[in-house]
Amino acid sequence: MKGKRILVVGSGGREHALAWKIAQSPLCADLFVAPGNAGTEKWNVPIKANDIQGLLQFAKQEAIDLTVVGPEEPLSLGIVDAFEAEGITIFGPTEKAARLESSKALAKAVMKEARVPTAEYEIFSSLDEARRYIEVKGAPIVIKADGLAAGKGVIVANSKEEALQGLEKIMGGAFGEAGRKVVIEECLEGQEVSLLCFCDGFTALPMVAVQDHKRALDGDRGLNTGGMGTYSPPPFWSKELEKEVMDKIALPTLALMRQKGTPFKGVLFLGLMLTAQGPKVLEYNVRFGDPETQVIMTLLKSDLVPVLEACIQGRLQETKIDWLDETAVCVVMAAPGYPGSYPQGIPLGFPEITSSQEIIFHAGTSRGAQGIVSSGGRVLGVVGRGESLVAARERAYGLIKRIDFPGAHYRTDIGWQGLNQKKD
Repeated sequence: MKGKRILVVGSGGREHALAWKIAQSPLCADLFVAPGNAGTEKWNVPIKANDIQGLLQFAKQEAIDLTVVGPEEPLSLGIVDAFEAEGITIFGPTEKAARLESSKALAKAVMKEARVPTAEYEIFSSLDEARRYIEVKGAPIVIKADGLAAGKGVIVANSKEEALQGLEKIMGGAFGEAGRKVVIEECLEGQEVSLLCFCDGFTALPMVAVQDHKRALDGDRGLNTGGMGTYSPPPFWSKELEKEVMDKIALPTLALMRQKGTPFKGVLFLGLMLTAQGPKVLEYNVRFGDPETQVIMTLLKSDLVPVLEACIQGRLQETKIDWLDETAVCVVMAAPGYPGSYPQGIPLGFPEITSSQEIIFHAGTSRGAQGIVSSGGRVLGVVGRGESLVAARERAYGLIKRIDFPGAHYRTDIGWQGLNQKKD
């Protein structure tokens, strides 16, 4: 059987992790990443992730057998619909199914109709009405831009003043169209966990659970970011919890999407809060997470390619996925100043890596005249794997010390909640 020609769409750490895993598959003959970064340069093609027509033309020209979409933007622009209309195999949800992420208001309506446990909420298009609601409700409270805002459109306000300021920012144009409408909801308390599921429209298979660290600074302080690091699996996660989430959240969501004529295929990412009343959904995403994918791919023992194909072909029920019985930690090294303004073009130096338990995934990097330089806010995802959370953290932070990245900003406490908790 001849090998497959596979295209990965995107340029971040998630796409480097996907390409790294796909490249190991005996089914993969040729790999392309569009547009990629310095970590994927041997596979890169210079087509932007949101250039749907350019990507489609490339896939036809190069007889691509499978396209895997990383970021949310091309999914929300209908890349899957465009490829499917041309009979080209692609992994991801259609534009209508992708609205679970591109519209927070629609996502909430789906949760309500599917009876999925979530925070109480109201939706506003009027700034004055939203202000009045906050005045009455008080804080803590959560304000979310309805549309896509690159992971930065959620404000968790601990005071009424902070809430009103956040509302002004979102509805005042900081996120353009995405902030024309807001969802305001109660602030849930508990441990936050990401559970990503492979879906084929009917069946959902969970991946390993991941805990993300969204705040910029140690101790979960500072501004919200796209994610400063992850670890998997959290010690407080259990098979019982997984079953509860699949039965009460993932499967009812898939059933409702089918009923609505928009079956969901691809990755359904459940952002969860483990509250005293049980798991509740904070948000849906419709793709692999970043930096969740960096630890998930590191722990995935099975070949990824057949799993992706089973999702597309509706054969997930007969698919078994194996995971390593280890822990992985990913620490994001960001440019100084991130998530505010930050310099680009910082020269980067990399150590030789001899252990299979250490990996550096590139995110915001490119090749300059003098070598590899930074080209974004989140620059590298440094991953350590080990038989325990302590061992995995030691590997990740040990590897960071060997990377030459002047002024790098990173958290020193990734995995702290796991270290402080023992399994029941």
